Amino acid sequence: MFPFRFLLLLFVLVPFVEIYLLIEIGSQIGAAWTIFFVVLTAVIGAWLVRMQGMAALTRVQISIDHGQLPARELIEGLFLLIAGALLLTPGFFTDFTGFALLVPPLRSTLADYLLKAGVIRAAGNPKGTPDGGRGRPGGNTLEGEFRRVDK
Repeated sequence: MFPFRFLLLLFVLVPFVEIYLLIEIGSQIGAAWTIFFVVLTAVIGAWLVRMQGMAALTRVQISIDHGQLPARELIEGLFLLIAGALLLTPGFFTDFTGFALLVPPLRSTLADYLLKAGVIRAAGNPKGTPDGGRGRPGGNTLEGEFRRVDK
């Protein structure tokens, strides 16, 4: 029940914070400049998310090619997805949060924390073999030859 309450609080508080910041900043620099900066951050953010997303996809593919589970890379990709959604949402608070998720050391630290804390569990095959690298003789693996006979 805790995640639901947290999300409900988030969906109620964030719009109030955004509206407050838009009014305050708009009263200081004007409505036109406020709209300009909101659109500018969305454009710059979308470009940065695209660039970092392609790099994250490359890292995932490299991990898979090496027979490793790309858990950390996938979590960072999830953070990039969240950053993109936040940057496309109009407002200064969501833009700040989205840009914070685009900082690679922060994103990496958050991903490591989630993996170590067990919030997200990754199961994998340590050596890329069907038996998980155990190599036990007499296990469930049957060796043999087969021939397909079509009728």
